[in-house]
Amino acid sequence: MVNDDAMTDPVLFDLQGGVATITLNLPERKNSLGAELVEALATRLDQAVGDPKVRVIVLTNTGNTFCAGADLKSANPGADGNGRTFVDVFKIIMAAPKPVIGKIDGHATGGGVGLVAACDISVMRNDAKIGFTEVRLGVAPAVISVVCLPKLRKADANELFLTGKMFSPDKAAAVGLINQSVPPDELEPAVGEIVDMVMKGGPLALGATKELVQKVPGLELDEAFAWTGARSRELFQSQEAAAGIQAFQDRKPAPWDPAT
Repeated sequence: MVNDDAMTDPVLFDLQGGVATITLNLPERKNSLGAELVEALATRLDQAVGDPKVRVIVLTNTGNTFCAGADLKSANPGADGNGRTFVDVFKIIMAAPKPVIGKIDGHATGGGVGLVAACDISVMRNDAKIGFTEVRLGVAPAVISVVCLPKLRKADANELFLTGKMFSPDKAAAVGLINQSVPPDELEPAVGEIVDMVMKGGPLALGATKELVQKVPGLELDEAFAWTGARSRELFQSQEAAAGIQAFQDRKPAPWDPAT
C-alpha cells in the first residue's frame, strides 16, 4: 500500500510481503535533513516498528542523492527545533526490534552518512559518492560519530573525518562503513537477497540479535557473559525457539519463513 500523497509526502511508506520500504522523497532538496523530512522519517519509522505485519524495514531514496545531510538553507541548520530530531531517528533505528536495511541509491554526505551507518546492513550503488564533509563547512561530524565510529578503525575515522574528502562506496565497504558496494543495476537484487535471508530468521530472534550487537560491546566481560547467558536461556525457552527447533528436526521451513 503506497501513500496516496506520494507527490508531496517527504517520506513515502510501502508495505509488501512483510517488508516496509521507507523512501526519502525530497529529491529537489537532495533529501536534506530539514525539519519536515526528519519529522516524517521518524513518524514512518515508528509506523513500521509498531506494525506487527512488518518483518523488515528497507530505507531508500528518490533522486540521485540518498541524503545530503543538514539542510543548509534552513534558518538554523543543525538546530533541534521543536519537533522530532535526527537523534530520535537514530534511536528508533537502533532500538527497532526489526532489521533496518539501507538501500543507498545515490550520494550521501554529512548527516546522510550517519543515516547510512545507522542501518543494520547497508548496500550502496558504486557510482555514487560518500563523505564526511562537515569540516569543510566549519563544523564537525559530532552527532553522527555515535553511529559511525563503532564501524570504523580509528585510523580510518581520522582520515575520513579530518580530510572531509568524498570517497567511493568501494572504500566505504573496505573500511566497514557499509556492507556492500554494487553496480546500480545490482542494487535491487542485492538488497532483495539480504531481505530474503533476514526473513528466514525468527522475529524475536532478530530483535534479540540486534540487541546483542548494540549492547554486548559496552559490557564488562563477566557482565557480558551473565547477560548473554540469561538472554540465551530466555530465548531457548520461547515458543518461537520451540517452533524453529521442531521445524529443523522435521526438515521443514520455520513457520515464519516466507517459504512456508
